[in-house]
Amino acid sequence: MAARRTVRIALNGVTGRMGYRQHLVRSILAIREQGGVDLGDGTVIWPEPLLVGRREHALRALAARHGLGDDAVATDLDAVLADDSVDIYFDAQITLAREEAIAKAIAAGKHIYTEKPTATGVEGALRLARLARDAGVKHGVVQDKLFLPGLLKLKRLVDGGFFGRILSVRGEFGYWVFEGDWQAAQRPSWNYRAQDGGGIVVDMFPHWEYVLHELFGRVETVQAVTRTHIPQRWDEEGKAYEATADDAAYGIFELAGGIVAQINSSWSVRVNRDELVEFQVDGTEGSAVAGLRNCRVQHRSATPKPVWNPDIPATERFRDQWAEVPDNGEFDNGFKAQWELFLRHVVADEPYSWDLMAGARGVQLADLGLTSAAEGRRLSVPELSL
Repeated sequence: MAARRTVRIALNGVTGRMGYRQHLVRSILAIREQGGVDLGDGTVIWPEPLLVGRREHALRALAARHGLGDDAVATDLDAVLADDSVDIYFDAQITLAREEAIAKAIAAGKHIYTEKPTATGVEGALRLARLARDAGVKHGVVQDKLFLPGLLKLKRLVDGGFFGRILSVRGEFGYWVFEGDWQAAQRPSWNYRAQDGGGIVVDMFPHWEYVLHELFGRVETVQAVTRTHIPQRWDEEGKAYEATADDAAYGIFELAGGIVAQINSSWSVRVNRDELVEFQVDGTEGSAVAGLRNCRVQHRSATPKPVWNPDIPATERFRDQWAEVPDNGEFDNGFKAQWELFLRHVVADEPYSWDLMAGARGVQLADLGLTSAAEGRRLSVPELSL
């Protein structure tokens, strides 16, 4: 009989789309459905969720829907943090509320796991990293895209030397988010108000920082152009409002080793690609295109030799000249996979690198991206330290 190690997790922000779908349902509850996290030494980690927020009726509805008890709901964050039975504090609130709540949780001695960005500015993000270090608590930041099947395959290619010398990375991310007047928007309205912490740079540049850093090299410079392409939107109540935050960003990043990365991010673009995000990596020995799930490659030895001639129709089907990278394994939900690693880190002290300092690098890149766009110049990205 395996020994059960219960870990009580205060989940703040689970009434939001991401907090509910990815973190509560597809991560914590999915881990419980599989019987916990088996450490392999006779111990099983059993996550016990405590749903935290301001809307008690919404929290109780979620708890009832998923068979959680009456004691699985709380609206007083200070009381939750004062509860010695709570081991981990998780934050999926709006960005403006996150820094203060995490700082309180660190002061209460809780381990920290959080969505990003971790703060509204790099100084605040570094402050949280310092507080966690000084308090001796374990801490992690969601970096889910590293666990996407397509990017796991891409990393396999990088680690295997498939590309030779990597030359460039080109990323396309985004989709059309409806304005909210004649069709409801797929994203909350605060995302489009700068005063509420919205904007695609704040949202997506932290993602691009860890993807580039982990797969290809540290980001050394950034140059960005931002736009608010849709100046008016309609909120959840159908009320028109001014969109003050950027809804598109066009970035160029120079990486260690001379790699150049270009990534376009937009909530005002209609999709004409296989997946909502795709990265093309070109190297001296081969190229790859990776999305959320799939990855296609073209090796140097199999590269065709097209000739530019606009006077005749193209006879080649260029997409057909690429080969699919096999799965060679099973891929779990990326959020759940990272939750399991963090739980193992907390309970068994297994290594874990995606911490608040990694989160601060993402906030730094977003800060510099916005400054670059405002000033119209390329900026260096200094290495952060505590």
